Amino acid sequence: MALKCGIVGLPNVGKSTLFNAISSGKALAANYPFATKEPNVGMITVPDERLNTLTDLVKPQNVVPTTVEIVDIAGLIKGASKGEGLGNQFLGNIRETDAIIHVVRCFEDGNVVHVDGSVDPVRDKQVIDLELQLKDLDSVEKALQKAQKQAKSMEKAAIKAVEVLTTLKNGLEDGKSIREIPIEDNDIPFVKEMNLLTNKPILYVCNVDEMSAKDGNAMVEKLKDAVKDEGAEVMIVSAAIEEEISSLESPEEQREFLGEMGLDKSGTEQLIQKAYSLLDLITYFTAGEKEVRAWTVRRGSKAPQAAGVIHTDFEKGFIRAEVIKYNDYVSLGSEAAVKDAGKMNVEGKEYVVQDGDIMHFRFNV
Repeated sequence: MALKCGIVGLPNVGKSTLFNAISSGKALAANYPFATKEPNVGMITVPDERLNTLTDLVKPQNVVPTTVEIVDIAGLIKGASKGEGLGNQFLGNIRETDAIIHVVRCFEDGNVVHVDGSVDPVRDKQVIDLELQLKDLDSVEKALQKAQKQAKSMEKAAIKAVEVLTTLKNGLEDGKSIREIPIEDNDIPFVKEMNLLTNKPILYVCNVDEMSAKDGNAMVEKLKDAVKDEGAEVMIVSAAIEEEISSLESPEEQREFLGEMGLDKSGTEQLIQKAYSLLDLITYFTAGEKEVRAWTVRRGSKAPQAAGVIHTDFEKGFIRAEVIKYNDYVSLGSEAAVKDAGKMNVEGKEYVVQDGDIMHFRFNV
């Protein structure tokens, strides 16, 4: 599934360090602006205890987890919407992503330069917001001009477009991101098609020092207060800790290190799971002796679409899906036991796949 998250933020906030810790890609992490010029792309394995449990029960020959693509994008500075720094390239790379992970620096370190000379997470967030909003405003104004010309012929669609675009324009001019502007349900598809930068779902990641990794600090609290009306989630990560964890070879060493830091779970694991959720993805499983595998679909996908993730022929020739609920499989211990208990359901084309479903597809091509 070609869905991806983009890691964004000002230069020197820890984007590339975090990217290296969580993904298979490796980015240059350096103490100067624009160390990242071309976007670095990596694949993240999504941790899922359910996959481990199914593997223990089935004991397959092969196990395949699900993954998410993550992109480390060049740092942004003031004036990016007008082409300053690597602005045009940066904004173009963001447009290609489906969701944004906005890394904000929430630590003091005299050895790590800040592009604006001081650390202020709220100001830094506002710099990014403004540049994205200005770029969106440019896109909306161009679309509005076109719609206004078409509306002169009294086309209903064009008249409606003018109404919606005017609402977006006014909101952007008031300093709001698209996701903060009230839009009628019927107009959401129209706005979504515009692929505006500030309409993408966003997760704020506060990059803190090691001592603040568990409970955060005053800078984190200021950022939380600044975004409380956005409906966005805020999480705390120490990129330095995550980099150290990723260098440890065994899971045992990693767990021991986390324990010493007073952490139950690594920030990397939490971030990956939140990125998966941010993209509005769910997981279903296939389970057999040859392979236990996790598959990714958009929330709300129907059974034929889920089958198509495995192979397009499965979707074209879809007949039915045999569905086992994860909890039933675990409590009864095997597919055979589930069948004997009458817990396997046969579903048709309108079945909406649920997170954790274990599925077999019947098809004919």
